[in-house]
Amino acid sequence: MDWQTLLITIFVYISEQYKTQLWPYCQRMSNNCNPEFTDEEILTLYLFGIIKQQFETKAIYNYALDHLLEWFPELPSYTAFVKRLNRFDSLMQGLTEVILDDFSGNDLNKLVRLVDSMPVIMASEKRSSKARVAGQLASKGYCSSKGIYYYGVKIHVLGIKREGELPLPDYIGITGAHNHDFPVFCQIAPYLEGGYVYADSAYIDEFEKHILEQQNVELRTPVKKKKGQKKLALFDQLLSTSVSRVRQPVESLFNWIEEKTRIQVASKVRSYNGLMVHIFGRLAAAMFLLVFNP
Repeated sequence: MDWQTLLITIFVYISEQYKTQLWPYCQRMSNNCNPEFTDEEILTLYLFGIIKQQFETKAIYNYALDHLLEWFPELPSYTAFVKRLNRFDSLMQGLTEVILDDFSGNDLNKLVRLVDSMPVIMASEKRSSKARVAGQLASKGYCSSKGIYYYGVKIHVLGIKREGELPLPDYIGITGAHNHDFPVFCQIAPYLEGGYVYADSAYIDEFEKHILEQQNVELRTPVKKKKGQKKLALFDQLLSTSVSRVRQPVESLFNWIEEKTRIQVASKVRSYNGLMVHIFGRLAAAMFLLVFNP
């Protein structure tokens, strides 16, 4: 798909969803309820910019100014653009949900689900202790995969495994960096019915496994070493390897989202609204790429 077709496809899709489902997220109660540069254009420009590897708002704006002014003749000043964009925190969340709802469908086999989390880093290492931006959500925590302490949030994903393709997220949640993965999973576990959920050792809990079994859901995790145990038995090693192989696509999904959107780097975010736009704007762009495959 060439860039003109991609731009039009994004605009048409967003316009249709805005008119039917998204408009309540940013309804205006003022005389300026119909701005010349529309909400649909801002959403289109932001998602298109990220897809074109422009990862900062300033870069997206400059790209539009240099290459897309014929398409967006009413483009406002950069200050006005950022001000309006930062009001779209709820709208970006709604757009992400709409894209997933449109393409998850009942025809997908939800027998196998994969669950994991990834960090969004607003400040790392020494700076993490002094960071305070978006304090109503963000916090300091530890990322074991990167081996660092950081200030920020976690993105939790429960994805549907697809043969030969990246998993399609069925649930996306955001918590502070300090939150443990397992309690978040417990909040959505009651809504699961049937099948298997593959997770890492952070999700091991015998009580919760018993609850899931009553819902005909089997939680599969690597075998954890017992206290004082130096090495797993051969069967346990094979089981852990098997679980890790099934889980690997969700890690590939995170790597792919990071490669396409740079979602994990949020050091320039300056507010809670800005953080939500950063996260869900990039997730929306990634989900658009995932389901449309342009």
